[in-house]
Amino acid sequence: MTSEPFSFRFHHPSRLRRSVLTVPAVNERALQKVPSLDCDAVIFDLEDSVAEDRKAEARDKLLTFLTNSDLGHRERIIRINATDTPHFLEDMNLILAAAPDAVLLPKVEEPVTVQDVADRLGEHAAAEGLRIWAMIETPRGILNGAAIASAGRTSDSRLDALVVGLNDLRKATGIPEAPGRTYLVPYLMQVVLAARAYGLDVIDSVSNDFRDLEALSAECAQGRGMGFDGKMLIHPAQISPANQHFGPDEAAIIDARIVANAFADPAHAGLNVINIDGRMIEKLHAEEATRLLAKVALIDARKDKSP
Repeated sequence: MTSEPFSFRFHHPSRLRRSVLTVPAVNERALQKVPSLDCDAVIFDLEDSVAEDRKAEARDKLLTFLTNSDLGHRERIIRINATDTPHFLEDMNLILAAAPDAVLLPKVEEPVTVQDVADRLGEHAAAEGLRIWAMIETPRGILNGAAIASAGRTSDSRLDALVVGLNDLRKATGIPEAPGRTYLVPYLMQVVLAARAYGLDVIDSVSNDFRDLEALSAECAQGRGMGFDGKMLIHPAQISPANQHFGPDEAAIIDARIVANAFADPAHAGLNVINIDGRMIEKLHAEEATRLLAKVALIDARKDKSP
């Protein structure tokens, strides 16, 4: 018995997720700064950064802000409280009222958590097109990363991205915070592999000292090298380094144009492998080049709109 073929949603060429800034929903001053920031996405947080007795206040402030603000190109994600907390249902009501681009689920450890939220969203027309992001931040979440990512196989799962949360993982494993994240690299790579196996984007964890931009840059370079699409940030000062490190460099852009143009040449029609200056380039490289150039076009379009 053979299973039906499945077409993965590899990388959305129309979306950039280099810099994903998290903002406490209860912090009105921070909310008002968002429209002026050059981040690709914003996570409005109702979970860890909001005290228990201010959850309702945070929901009210966030709904007012999103209702009255134009965030332009910035992808809007709301991180809710876990499904087993007393805040979950009210958070879901806010999701339906605010209609963000995605809802971020904290501390996901089983695929059923993703599917349960997807089923709830599917009951409401207001949630059409709303995606799900899942935070992987516990030992069990790491171990079940592939199973969680596989929830993206179902057409109604809405799963779009995995986000690594290292602070909770460090606490649970006893691994201390240290430059290079040496003993955390295997866990990071497991999440990247799970995301890529099922066509999801994957976002690296925060760098906790927002004043240490050198450490941030090192983590961005490391994350880019491991295959992450971008980085979760905690301060506006971190946006520019993340955009730089997770954006395409000039050499990659030039090479992508060469590869794309070569495969577009009618002389190479029907070929899956061609020779470019002594390099054997496959069609998959042309697909990668096309995705990269789509990101370049988005970045350039944003620059053109800048004052």
